Amino acid sequence: MFLQGMFSGSPIPLLEQVVRFTEHRHHILAGNIANLDTPGYRVRDLSVPKFQQQLRQAVEASRRRGLPGPASALPAISSVSGFSSPGSELPLDQVAENLSSLLYHDQSNVSLERQIAEMVKNQLQHNLALSIMANQFRLLRAAIGESADV
Repeated sequence: MFLQGMFSGSPIPLLEQVVRFTEHRHHILAGNIANLDTPGYRVRDLSVPKFQQQLRQAVEASRRRGLPGPASALPAISSVSGFSSPGSELPLDQVAENLSSLLYHDQSNVSLERQIAEMVKNQLQHNLALSIMANQFRLLRAAIGESADV
């Protein structure tokens, strides 16, 4: 129970969810590239804004219940990793969303360049979450080591 409380008061559970999401999204984006030449193939993807919204709701629900949670970590992750907050869309972002529905001559909507760009962004988010998680574990290890020396 002590360890569970120690982790729930840190950003580690939040980071774990980001890592799981980016890992799953990477597999889907790789499938899109694998099916690039399949006539009629429609791109599949996970919604980053919906994931972010679910993550925020989970953190807020934890706060309402009075449970310790990674309250300070959420703004840092959303601003650094490329997640944008709902309602902060720029007009040019809406244009990019409309381009994603563009159909090509073979009735597919797969763009190699777009899929690779999404994979790169996804990989950066994944690596950032892992780096922050590793730092959190180093901090915990240092704290445990210091308390054992006392």
